[in-house]
Amino acid sequence: MEVRKPYIKSIPFDEFKDNDSLKDLVDELHEGGVNVLTGSLDQMINWGRANSLWSLTFATSCCGIEFMAVGCARYDFARFGFEVTRNSPRQADLIMCAGTITNKMAPAFRRLYDEMAEPKYVIAVGGCAISGGPFKSSYHVVCGIDQIVPVDVFIPGCPPRPEAIMYGMMQLQRKVKIEKFFGGANHKQHVDEAGMSNTELLEESLQKNKPIIVTSVPDDFDPNVPLDDNNK
Repeated sequence: MEVRKPYIKSIPFDEFKDNDSLKDLVDELHEGGVNVLTGSLDQMINWGRANSLWSLTFATSCCGIEFMAVGCARYDFARFGFEVTRNSPRQADLIMCAGTITNKMAPAFRRLYDEMAEPKYVIAVGGCAISGGPFKSSYHVVCGIDQIVPVDVFIPGCPPRPEAIMYGMMQLQRKVKIEKFFGGANHKQHVDEAGMSNTELLEESLQKNKPIIVTSVPDDFDPNVPLDDNNK
């Protein structure tokens, strides 16, 4: 049997940096019947991450019931990749905190957050998790989990409706899709970052991220349609 050595045409470096040359190459492949999808590695990784957000449910009171309702057939947030919940912080992407956090519970909550792998996110669901709710004047209640961990999305309500929880989760999806996965500690350090540890770099990147606050759900929001199609 004759084995032929394939001829692979290389791309000059100058053309590889030129977007027009790459576009012409992709068009040529399309004309030949080859399906080609172009994009950055960050976009591909973040597409997968945004559509498979596994939550560590930390429900201490009534807001956790609303989270359970979102997972049932009526709302079915499995369509967007949120259905997998984990009881281990090492297997979770985010903490869904729904309920009151007491001073005695705060160290355990922080320990769970520290045990999660980067990148990790926190969603505060309901008035109790955001500010202490009706118990904010109590001596034993933490007035907002943002005093313990950095929060990415605030979903107010007492309790918030399932539509608000879904809307907040979709906002987190949008945040994940525009992140740089290879940022943070996994990049070449600049001169002003010399001597900084990975922990310090990660904390600095967390401080730059502004939280998302779901003040209201748009009237035309359809939970059956992803936000990319709603263009919200």
